[in-house]
Amino acid sequence: MEVFGFAFPLPCGRFTENFQPPFLKFLWDGSGEISKAITDFRPRVIFLVLAGKSSEQVNAAVTSIRAESMDIPIFAILASGMPEEIMRLLQSGVEDFITPPLKPVDILPRLWRTLERTRPEDPLTQALKAKLGLQQFVGESQAFLAAIKEIPLIARSDANLLISGETGTGKELRARAVHYLSGRSSQLFVPLNCGAIPLELVENELFGHQRGAFTGASGAQPGLIHEATGGTLFLDEIDSMPPFAQVKLLRFLQDREYRPLGGAKMIHADVRVVAATNADVEEAVKAGKLRQDLYYRLSTITLQLPPLRQRRDDIPLLARHFVATIACRLAVRPKDISAGAMHKLLLHDWPGNVRELEHVMERAVALSKRTEIQRAEINLPGSRQTANPESFQQSKAKAVAEFETGFVRRLLEGHQGNITRAAQSAHKDARVLRQLIRKHQIDVDQFKPAGG
Repeated sequence: MEVFGFAFPLPCGRFTENFQPPFLKFLWDGSGEISKAITDFRPRVIFLVLAGKSSEQVNAAVTSIRAESMDIPIFAILASGMPEEIMRLLQSGVEDFITPPLKPVDILPRLWRTLERTRPEDPLTQALKAKLGLQQFVGESQAFLAAIKEIPLIARSDANLLISGETGTGKELRARAVHYLSGRSSQLFVPLNCGAIPLELVENELFGHQRGAFTGASGAQPGLIHEATGGTLFLDEIDSMPPFAQVKLLRFLQDREYRPLGGAKMIHADVRVVAATNADVEEAVKAGKLRQDLYYRLSTITLQLPPLRQRRDDIPLLARHFVATIACRLAVRPKDISAGAMHKLLLHDWPGNVRELEHVMERAVALSKRTEIQRAEINLPGSRQTANPESFQQSKAKAVAEFETGFVRRLLEGHQGNITRAAQSAHKDARVLRQLIRKHQIDVDQFKPAGG
């Protein structure tokens, strides 16, 4: 059985197809020396390479490692395995298992998810986060982490993705992270805001045209689908796309073939399509803004981003993050945020979400003459709490209520209204969950399958 482990946090630039980190590697014969070697080396991560080893041998290896190094994540590498064998591996103390071929695009996201859970402040965790393009995602709230931790899994698929969320929640940022974590990262990420293109030009932007296709078409011009071949096409404000273009896009999604304007032949394009909207999707379909068949085709995978008012616990983290990055960009000294200023930020409803918060902090950093940003320097035009401000306790109670309601609804939706299973998955007593359901007047029946 081969055992090897990474010893030190690695700079982002070292993560390549052929990266060679400092590591310890040796064969283990069951003698027990494995624990001493690992203790002396102090690796961040341990990989067990299993080749026809029995469950007993694996358990012995894990037990020996855990005897001296309880908190080191262990990954098992095995060519194949039955579900029962994999379950025994996980029960023995192995964090995860990996099957060949070993590719960074598969291994690094899984390694990051494990370290983010067990060692969030470790330099290796932060280095992986930067490598994976997740360093711009700041937050610790349950709603935020639930959305973020899906991204590496979504990136492994080539299925169409629909991202929904209010303006300023970071839909394009997520789309870019999905692209750069995927096997398409070496090719282009091509964005198109469907609401910013004149209706008569959308089809030309997407599919291009041949020479003579219309007056003034003196030469052929490829469209964005051609430009995104091998990569990712990001269609923002998809509900703003005109109906005739939606029809052609639907045909492309079905066959991965399209015909440029004025063209005689169909052209094949290997493109992953990620769409986004800040509208209520069901309402957009009912209103005829988004074709129902196109919605079904785009929403193979969906990602719902929570608004900032549903993750108020993240506001202090985000505000300090923006102050630090903006101060660095403006080449000024970093500033603190006073308690009064932070209180004002926490009271605001943030209709523009994270983007609005970033702009508010940029103005405060640029105009503040002190080492600490004061309440008066937080400019919130139209903020409704100016006339009748809430107390800290009122604001906190509102945030807690919003969090509890969203959390319980997601639990019930994920378990089809089964309170017992929902409570078990959340490590909560079913009685406590029922109390929360009554407290927030949540209709459990709406989550149960029809006829269930």
